[in-house]
Order: sequence, then structure tokens, then C-alpha cells
Amino acid sequence: MKNVCILGASGSIGGQTIDVMLKNPQDFNLVGFSVGSQTRKISQIIKKFPGVKHICVQYKSYVRYYAEKYPEISFYYDNSGLNELIDNCHPDIVVNALVGFVGLSPTLHTLEKNLILCLANKESLVVGGELVNKLLDDGHGKLYPIDSEHVALSKCLKVDNRHVDKLVLTASGGAFRKLNRAQLENVTPEQALQHPNWKMGKKITIDCATMVNKAFEVIEAHYLFRYPSSKIDIMLHDESMIHSYIVYEDGSMRLDEGKPDMRIPIKYALYETNTDFQTIYAKSLDDFPHYHFHTFDINRYPMVKYADLIIKRKGTYGAVFNAANEVAVDAFLRGHISFLEIEQIIDQMMTSHKNVKHPTYSEICLADFITRLQVDALINGKEK
Repeated sequence: MKNVCILGASGSIGGQTIDVMLKNPQDFNLVGFSVGSQTRKISQIIKKFPGVKHICVQYKSYVRYYAEKYPEISFYYDNSGLNELIDNCHPDIVVNALVGFVGLSPTLHTLEKNLILCLANKESLVVGGELVNKLLDDGHGKLYPIDSEHVALSKCLKVDNRHVDKLVLTASGGAFRKLNRAQLENVTPEQALQHPNWKMGKKITIDCATMVNKAFEVIEAHYLFRYPSSKIDIMLHDESMIHSYIVYEDGSMRLDEGKPDMRIPIKYALYETNTDFQTIYAKSLDDFPHYHFHTFDINRYPMVKYADLIIKRKGTYGAVFNAANEVAVDAFLRGHISFLEIEQIIDQMMTSHKNVKHPTYSEICLADFITRLQVDALINGKEK
């Protein structure tokens, strides 16, 4: 029996993690969780796991109400409360399903405490991959990815990691995959949120449309599997049934096939890769005539170019890329900027940034903070 703490229990990944745990009650017990501002989810989760004694919410103002309602439960708040939650609920496993930069600190904290980290928070590796890998290399904790693409690669490499030429991440292309650049001028947030294959949170769905999400995943693959960017490719795949694959030096490949259901990779991570699974060995993608694949075009999805830059130069570039994207996506969802202005803002921040190599956590936080201020100023200037 493993005790589990879920950060971001009110979100899509958090909710599906709860589903997996409920189907395997002999193996997992929920001891703590965070819900941000989605406090209405608290009672629903407690009904499923009445033994929970530690909960983190976003605002201090929430604590008094819920502490009176649930006097047997300890409540924490704000970003600092996430680490307090981890400290006090004493988990074996921390599922980090937070969205955004806020996920980095609890990722580092979990590893520093030598715990098992099941990571869905992409930003932790995009922004702090060097810090994360140093902790792992020094023997602190264990990390298992939850992303379907990285779980697919993990499975394929677990079967046979010899003579690998490429890691290939598949991508749906997002809500606008059938549109050209000119047709993106006037798309709306409502249109961007209509992902063709997956049901996900708002930010990641927009990130899929811009393909920033795929840039994040290329960076994640670099840190998770220690391959250079030259060995990591992207293939567009309409159906999202092939979750990713590896190509061997002789041109043959090994693939992970299955329906687009995040409970499968979540279970794989929770069980530390010790689940039954099958991969498919094939000579080429021609062995799958019932699926549709398309060559990835960097000119159609230009934000992916920053994955290569961040992998090669590292430093604080990842923090700038992520912060610019977070603020710009939020502004787009609020109707303050256009879809293509997300890219323009990211471009401006990345080209003007002076990189800090081998940054400390404090230096990463500073780069994040400054970038957010600069992007806010840009957006406010556009609105005047």
C-alpha cells in the first residue's frame, strides 16, 4: 500500500489519478491533495477518501471556512502550502498534476525528500530540468512521467533501448491542424479549446494548438531519457492512437498503441512502470494503413524551434519561454490578444533574453518574474 499526495487534484490529470486509485484500493491510499481555487471539489474527494487529513487551497481566506467545516483536517494555502502539504501528509508518492511554473518548487521538494514523483507538470522540466536531473543524479528520489508520449517512449525503451536512432513524439496538431497560417488570424479561444482527440484543461489545450506543448515535450524527453535534440523528432498523427515511438538504426521501429486515455499512463507511473503492457515492432509506419501520419512542418508550428534552443543552451531560456507563454495564453483566453500574438510575444521575449547558465532556483524564479512583468507591459501597451 502506497500513500499518495495529489497536487492539482481538481484538474483533469488529478481527477483521473483518483479514478485509477479507486480502482486499485489495495495498492493506493490518498493522504493529501491540493485543489487551488476549485474548493467545491474538496467534499467530493473526501467522500471517496475519508481518511484524508491534509489539504492545500490557493487562498488564505478559504482556510477558515474549511477548517471549521472539517476540523479534523489540516489546511494549507498558497504556493508555499504545497510543500507544507507534502511535509505533513507523509506520502510515498507525490503526483504533480499542477499547471505552470508553480509546479517546479514541489517537484524539487519531492525529490529532495527522496520520494517517488509522478510528474504531469511539464514546466518542471522545461524550466528546471538541470536542477531536477542533478537531484536524480545525486540519488534523490525517483521520477516517473505521466505524459502519454513519454510513457510510450519509456515502454519502448524498456523493451529494447539498443541501437536507437530517434525518439519520435506524436502530435495531434491541436484544434487548428487543418488551418494554414493565414487562417489563424481571427480564431477565437472557444475554437482553440476544441481539441480533436483529448479532453484536457484550457491552458494545455491552447498549448496544443500553438504546439508549445510539443516543444515542452521535446525538452522533457531530453531530460527524461538523456537524448540530444538531434535525436528527438515529431510526427503528426491524426488519431492519437500511436502515442510515440522509437526508430532503430536499421529503420525499424517500436511503437505504443492504444486509445487516448490518460488513465493508462497514470497507472504506469503510479506502479513505477511495473504494469503489463505491449509494444509493437514494425518495419515502418506503412504497417499502419488505417492511421494517418503527416510530416511535421516547423514553418506551420514555429514555436517548436525553441525546444532545440533550450536544450542546447539551457540556463534560464526555459523559464522565459514558459513564463511568456503562460501570460500570453491567459491573455488570449481573456480576449486581450489574438492567437498569433501568443507567438509574437514569445518570440520577443526569447530574442531579447540574456541567458544565465546553470541557474540556481532563485535565478530561475527571477527570470520567470521579470518575464511576466515584461509580457504584462507588452499586453497592456497593445490594449491602449
